[in-house]
Amino acid sequence: MRTTVSTKGQIILPAEIRRADGIAPGQEFEVERIDAGEYRLVRRKGSPNAGLVDWLSACPAKGFFISIESESTDRL
Repeated sequence: MRTTVSTKGQIILPAEIRRADGIAPGQEFEVERIDAGEYRLVRRKGSPNAGLVDWLSACPAKGFFISIESESTDRL
């Protein structure tokens, strides 16, 4: 596949590649220069908690999580 460098120096990954690999906007990549004209692009792994705050913020309403009564674990 071919792509072009924009005037801002950005390279667009073709949609087919993004769909096949589940690449979403904002994901980070490492670029390594191998030799003149040869480069390696590797997607960085996200942190284990990536997106957690957004997920928790999407809670439908305040008070959604309600504590329940349970026996103390001290007696086990």
